[in-house]
Amino acid sequence: MIDPFDDAAGQFKVLINGRQEHSLWPAFAKVPCGWEVVLDDTDRDSALKYVSDHWLDIAGGQRMD
Repeated sequence: MIDPFDDAAGQFKVLINGRQEHSLWPAFAKVPCGWEVVLDDTDRDSALKYVSDHWLDIAGGQRMD
């Protein structure tokens, strides 16, 4: 069985918390308390690209490339 967090064929949301940390989240799973959806139901590659383009390093203000 494939871990839903690693499923290359799965659908994902991108979540963000109050510390501006991002997370890929399986589209079928309930969003955990303290997180909000910033990108809804997309493929894994698009979700990873969104995170790469938008998540700033908290300490240095640099993109997480």
